[in-house]
Amino acid sequence: MEPTKSDLLVDTIEHIDIKQHNVIPLVEAMSKMAFSSRDLGRAAHIFDDMLRDKDCAVIMCLAGSLISAGLKQVLVDLVQNNMVDAIVSTGAIIVDQDFFEALGYKHYKGEITMSDDTLRKLAIDRIYDTYIDEEELRVCDATTGEIADSLEPRPYSSREFIREMGRYLQKRGNVKNSLVLSAFEKNVPIFCPAFSDCSAGFGLIAHQWNNPDAHLSIDSAKDFLELTKCKLASRQSGLFMIGGGVPKNFAQDTVVAGDYLGFDVGMHKYAIQVTVADDRDGALSGSTLKEANSWGKVDLAAEQMVYAEATLAVPLIAGYVYHKGSWKNRQPRNFAKVLDDPQQRTPAAATRREMAEAVS
Repeated sequence: MEPTKSDLLVDTIEHIDIKQHNVIPLVEAMSKMAFSSRDLGRAAHIFDDMLRDKDCAVIMCLAGSLISAGLKQVLVDLVQNNMVDAIVSTGAIIVDQDFFEALGYKHYKGEITMSDDTLRKLAIDRIYDTYIDEEELRVCDATTGEIADSLEPRPYSSREFIREMGRYLQKRGNVKNSLVLSAFEKNVPIFCPAFSDCSAGFGLIAHQWNNPDAHLSIDSAKDFLELTKCKLASRQSGLFMIGGGVPKNFAQDTVVAGDYLGFDVGMHKYAIQVTVADDRDGALSGSTLKEANSWGKVDLAAEQMVYAEATLAVPLIAGYVYHKGSWKNRQPRNFAKVLDDPQQRTPAAATRREMAEAVS
């Protein structure tokens, strides 16, 4: 007998809460081991160093099925407790996963052995061992289109549009533990360089289809400029990268972009990456941070690759820095507020001309 949708969408994914588990002794013990345990321990120490460095802005990069897998509360806690100053993400994490759950929907435990033909007939989408109700996802698609319809027709950075998504959730009320909403309330900008490659893309093309003469668009160059402005406004910067792909390169490239604009921004002083990708095929996701140094993007003094799956490594790294408490003394950067009002921004980086004048 074939299962029904109600038979399969039963057990929801539960998000781990790092606040409930003091992993400092465990991570410290692992740092004295070898192989991936030592790598993870060093990464946790580097992340803590970022938070203790008063001059360091922290950029978190997200790729992969993270929120659907149970990491939402971890990411929300990092934002709410001032451990992240800017986010670069895939669109799927922000829209199909976080915004989707903020609308009241859930991700469900699934089985990798289930017939995908059966799932398709039931309008259930599968992410490895996780299920999503396609009909509910269509509501998420339509909601992004409704937000677009309500805005002034003009080019927007993805950061500006996602900020409006946060405003929408705030007005909606009764939304708990949303990364989009938390970032909106904490003035942490979220950038999705390939924003249309997610549920929002369907809403946006419907918006443009229905409003051919007056519609908004997503300006990817404006995305790049805005994130580069965050780098220019920071004396130092650190990267906490979960996964690879476009978010990883986008954040690293702000160093090159700042240099191209004539500023001495310096390389990212700190960098850690959690990934399962291999570097031998030359692809970006697995490329080492040492390789990024050859491009002038990442300093070698405090960098660490952690070859581990995110649901295993991230709660340990994030839990370690949360319970260490270095974040309690950090000052918020409020980059979103700064970007919304460019008059407030004064670049921390010096131009080449200023440097030459200082030397002379």
